[in-house]
Amino acid sequence: MSSTASKKSLNINNINPHVKEAKYAVRGELAIKSEEYRAKLRKLKQEGPPTPPTDSGLPFDTVISANIGNPQQLDQKPITFFRQVLSLLEYPNLLDHDDVLLQHLDYKQDAVDRARWLIKEIGSVGAYSQSTGVPAIRESVAKYIERRDGFPADPSNIYLSAGASSGVNTLMNVMCANEKVGILIPIPQYPLYTATLSVLNARCCPYYLDEASGWGTDMETIKKSYEDAKANGTDVRAIVVINPGNPTGASLPRSDIESIIKFAAENQLVVMADEVYQTNVFIGEFFSFKKVLRELQRDNPGKDGQEGPYDHVELASLHSISKGMVGECGHRGGYFELIGFDKEVTEQIYKFISIMLCPPVIGQCAVEMMVNPPKEGDPSWELYHKEYTGIAEGLKTRATALYKAFKEMEGVEISEPQGSMYLFPTIHIPEKAQKAAEEKGKKPDEFYCLELLDATGICVVPGSGFGQKPGTLHFRTTFLAPGTDWVGRITKFHKEFLDQYR
Repeated sequence: MSSTASKKSLNINNINPHVKEAKYAVRGELAIKSEEYRAKLRKLKQEGPPTPPTDSGLPFDTVISANIGNPQQLDQKPITFFRQVLSLLEYPNLLDHDDVLLQHLDYKQDAVDRARWLIKEIGSVGAYSQSTGVPAIRESVAKYIERRDGFPADPSNIYLSAGASSGVNTLMNVMCANEKVGILIPIPQYPLYTATLSVLNARCCPYYLDEASGWGTDMETIKKSYEDAKANGTDVRAIVVINPGNPTGASLPRSDIESIIKFAAENQLVVMADEVYQTNVFIGEFFSFKKVLRELQRDNPGKDGQEGPYDHVELASLHSISKGMVGECGHRGGYFELIGFDKEVTEQIYKFISIMLCPPVIGQCAVEMMVNPPKEGDPSWELYHKEYTGIAEGLKTRATALYKAFKEMEGVEISEPQGSMYLFPTIHIPEKAQKAAEEKGKKPDEFYCLELLDATGICVVPGSGFGQKPGTLHFRTTFLAPGTDWVGRITKFHKEFLDQYR
């Protein structure tokens, strides 16, 4: 050991072992390697005129980051109204020059008015807000939820957050009191949940989604997972549901949501509803857990002054500006709403978020615009509507193109895309390829995805990073990249991969 190393306080053997245990595949080995390729291509372009792909030593001239839902990295354009308002909030002196903004820079009057109103409510985006967020913005969120669900929403139950991930972290930290606490997690799942449980030294209680029924929930599977966990001494506190699904793209029918709420009510479980893809629905209709819970409470009242069977249900629902047609991942804005929680528990949640002071104020402002966008008849409406629907249609077009390509590929099974930003196809990898993977110390789906990256520059995530039924292999890809030409790269690679390893 070098003298320099011996003088260091920290080494891999004395840091928090639970951090080492956590895994987060969407930014793992494949993502790191893809960024190395991207840097190599960028350096070549900076050193001289554009060069053929072969000059880089790589068989491709662009890297496609289909591993993570990061819309604006993949050329999704920001909504003009959002950015106009945000620019005025960042530099309020511009508001002293209405004539320039309106006549020469194509700002609209409602964007100017919104910025003035937000500044009046906030003061400055460079100042801390209340820990739960700016009161006026929480009121806007409550009004949005009321319009969406048809039931009242209380601003005091709204907590603004640095994206939905921050809300998940808050709730899990409060719930996971010791190493025996467990949370029911859908498999496949977004690895935020299992990674957070690892860091907290709590237990993941997996329940498998039903691929044969379009990745829906299966109550018998959930009940068995719950019963197995309880039998192993696990104190099961909550059930997580991601709807629309990540990585599956599934959009749950109302009946599934109702069954989950009934199960939670019977077993005194908190329902954590991750609903960040609620505007990304291609097939069917989005049903919020809040709406279904309120309908169940309305239709099943208590008798003789007693509590109804669903009145005690605790629900935490989360939303974010990072997904949908907004795609403002980097601004880190989101919220969660708490329903039915004990007052003393919410006080502790407030204390926990207060330790972090407050979510980014500029992100809070983006949340306000997401839940309160221009309305028909407003000066910004026409452009906003055009941009919003254009993004939505583009996502659906690319999802359909990928779906059709996967359907035609040998050894690939795929469900029709229903929502979110992802497809999660099953892949059947030849035995020869599985042996090659084993020789390299890789899982078969990891090996496939690494080979895909090396051959095409397309970065996807192996299904093992999200969890999958034993004996099955998948990968997750976004359909955010512009155009559909890159789909051909996958098709060509897949055929050559099978031919090589037959």
